[in-house]
Amino acid sequence: MAIAKAERLMNLALCLLGTRRPLTKRELRSSIEAYIEAFGPGHAAAFGPGHAAAFGPGRAAAHGAGHGTPGGDEAFNRMFERDKDDLRELGLVIETVEGIDGEIGYLARRDSNRLPPITLDAEEAAALGLAAKVWQQARLAGAASGALQKLRAAGMPLAGDGEDYDAGQPHSALEPRIPAHEAAFEPLMLACRDRRPVVFDYRKSNAARPEQRQVEPWILECWRGHWYVAGWDRERQAERVFRLSRITGKVRSRQGKFTAPVPDHVTVRETVESWAGETATGTARIRLRAEHGYPLRSRALTVRDLGDGWDELEIPNGHGLDAWLVEFGPDVVVLEPAELRADVIDRLRAVAKG
Repeated sequence: MAIAKAERLMNLALCLLGTRRPLTKRELRSSIEAYIEAFGPGHAAAFGPGHAAAFGPGRAAAHGAGHGTPGGDEAFNRMFERDKDDLRELGLVIETVEGIDGEIGYLARRDSNRLPPITLDAEEAAALGLAAKVWQQARLAGAASGALQKLRAAGMPLAGDGEDYDAGQPHSALEPRIPAHEAAFEPLMLACRDRRPVVFDYRKSNAARPEQRQVEPWILECWRGHWYVAGWDRERQAERVFRLSRITGKVRSRQGKFTAPVPDHVTVRETVESWAGETATGTARIRLRAEHGYPLRSRALTVRDLGDGWDELEIPNGHGLDAWLVEFGPDVVVLEPAELRADVIDRLRAVAKG
């Protein structure tokens, strides 16, 4: 059975990294089992008599007959050139050296293929650990986990490592997590990366049924435990921000390029904050069921126990607060201002009508 290409590339890389002098094609051919198996040992071994056995004892005797023909040499040359190009694409620096006799040799110097020492301060290490948490439910989970393991193996403490991480600092006892449970996260992440338009069904907070949106996605951002995507809405010909948890069904990719320029800076958080009433122009009084609505409680200016399982809160009031309050359903009753109360009632009626 032929040796897998990955193993062949690994053996070629080990040969090129392990030699102190350039190796010719025929020497590499006689030293790597995959080449011996496919084309025979050639006419010379790389490291002296019998050393080809290091990569596969006895293979030359079993497969040498009939090899070494011009056709076999040409096939080997093609495979070797492809393998060499593949290793270079993977990042291996391979030097080509002409010997005294004019024959070309190859080697990969260790000092040219060694990364410099990685030094991260506490904030950078925390950021890497935090970023890796994003991929826990996404396609890159394996790659992110492997990267963190390599950094830890090199002695680099990261966020979430317990006492080994930045011992003595107040945040060392915390393990940051950024969930990405929404099914729309991965296809939108890939669409943002590839600059690919998408189509999805989106249900606004005050709507009973979703509407189809055609979007050119720019960026994903997490704010207060929710993921949002910002991009260009083709039908409305304007920038829009969409909450991923309100996307229903599958996100479908579309052919073609973006029709609108991607801005250098996208204000996702500022836009969402304005919807949620963060940019307050006044205050509002609401009744909130006890042990409910903790996001509202965290922003409350005052809290008063009304008894019977209800509290009265004074919270900042700004554009979009009515849409946010609707999400808490029967756990919230707006007392004032009257305009905010009317807007919330209208939104609830629209949902009830379906």
